[in-house]
Amino acid sequence: MTTPPTARDRAKAERSDAILREAAQLFAARGYNGVSLEDIGAAVGVSGPAVYRHFAGKQALLGAVLVKVSQELVAGGSAVSEAATDTRARMHALIAFHVDFALGNAEVIRVQDRDVAHLAEGDHAEVRRLQRAYIALWIDALAPLVDASAEELRLRVQACFGLINSTPHSTRAATRRASATATVLVAMAEAALTVAT
Repeated sequence: MTTPPTARDRAKAERSDAILREAAQLFAARGYNGVSLEDIGAAVGVSGPAVYRHFAGKQALLGAVLVKVSQELVAGGSAVSEAATDTRARMHALIAFHVDFALGNAEVIRVQDRDVAHLAEGDHAEVRRLQRAYIALWIDALAPLVDASAEELRLRVQACFGLINSTPHSTRAATRRASATATVLVAMAEAALTVAT
């Protein structure tokens, strides 16, 4: 039997989540090397050294941000994939999930693209393992729809990720209409994944 979390446990978890959110935004805006623990602490109303109560250091914080987002992609992708009723619905659900994720998490995707090289070895290995699992979900969904080798299926999936993930970077949030953008991205991704060669 597990002990229910105390008010102190909940407060600590909320502070850790706040630190992760602010770190992701700061890393996205300035890059890993342009952010200090003092900057991250100030963003959540604590001193830089107080961040150490939650994370071992800036590199550990980067690892937590990128491992968490990778875990969320695998968990979410698995859930929508398992809920789909047929092969086309499965592929569509994965695309819609990823589009929504990319539009809602542009900062973290920017950090992933730019700062993954700064991860500690263990975190880097875990992120790569989770990425492979997520790509495998997509390849499994695409294989019944496209007559292609495993290598080509992987190429199609990774190119589709590039299409979807790059859009939030190049579209102004203030002028973007998320639903219209999502509709266009889903249609383009489906067309790109299944185009005849």
